[in-house]
Amino acid sequence: MNDQLQRLSNLPLREDLQGLSPYGAPQIDVPVMLNVNENTHQLPPAVHAAIVEAVSDAVAGINRYPDREFQELRTALARYLGHGLSQDNIWAANGSNEVLQQILQAFGGPGRTLMSFPPTYSMYPLLASGTGTTYIAGDRSSDFTITAAEAAKQVKVAAPSVVILCSPNNPTGTALPLDVIEAVYEAGRETKTVVIVDEAYEEFAHAGTSSALTLLPGRQRLIVSRTMSKAFALAGARIGYLAAAPEIADALRLVRLPYHLSAITQATALAALSHAPALLANVEDIKAQRDRIVTELRTMGLSPAPSDSNFVFFGGVPDPQAAWRSLLHEGVLIRDVGIPGYLRVSAGTEAETTRFLDSLRRLLDQ
Repeated sequence: MNDQLQRLSNLPLREDLQGLSPYGAPQIDVPVMLNVNENTHQLPPAVHAAIVEAVSDAVAGINRYPDREFQELRTALARYLGHGLSQDNIWAANGSNEVLQQILQAFGGPGRTLMSFPPTYSMYPLLASGTGTTYIAGDRSSDFTITAAEAAKQVKVAAPSVVILCSPNNPTGTALPLDVIEAVYEAGRETKTVVIVDEAYEEFAHAGTSSALTLLPGRQRLIVSRTMSKAFALAGARIGYLAAAPEIADALRLVRLPYHLSAITQATALAALSHAPALLANVEDIKAQRDRIVTELRTMGLSPAPSDSNFVFFGGVPDPQAAWRSLLHEGVLIRDVGIPGYLRVSAGTEAETTRFLDSLRRLLDQ
């Protein structure tokens, strides 16, 4: 046991947190970082200037608390999402992780359960443990897909308090058909299961892929979670949000910390939303690089999964850890997701993508 773990073991830590490790990908300073699904494109100059100006204006009143209800931001987010939503349907927090945490604080907790379907976003069980919610791991098929019938069957049996469906899924990158979401929602009707669709990567989905936002009308227990970290290139600003029935936001007001969304955060988000077309133009470039990765990996004899996200999950790697280390030696950092035979790489700029593909091709040739 190292010194840090020894010191931690001397504290009266909650029993359900003992032995756990914090979430986090390796933070290594290398020329090409494609491991945490960031948008590697710099902000367009006009967006950068608008954010700086908005933040400067916000600093002029920084001695006062921010708008606790962040009404202007909620209105702007509703306008961006469309689908007939209003500010009453919107809630926001410091990254989508905090949004999910607040949902579990309100609808999870001791004696309640959270279900998701691994492999999926590895924060879900950690959010469960942090809120005293019991985590239930559902099953997927061997190709990491799940059908409506199978998902509904598992939800019926488990009767969870909350279900999180990640679509497009992380780490596999594939979007869920809407019938899976509908089936899970219906399966949880008797138990009043809250169903969250985590759409962190929705803006990167292929044309024709429907968002769960289309399912919100008439479904009080359905929540669609989004983030500004990916498509809007604001990972460092920490802005996440959701769309749902107005009473969902009312529930989250019971657990949120006072003035939880700073004036700086609100100003940053509003400035970015006012320049959405410029930022979404970068999304199209990222999608092109993603599709390029899929095509070239196939020519290398690997097995990339169809991706609706800004990353590619690929199999056929005999020794993922060795491949990860070799790529790192070449100055390229990708993600070993801990699934035998698979790795995951974010789609970067054209130059970053070329560096990754060239390095991987040399590795395979050896």
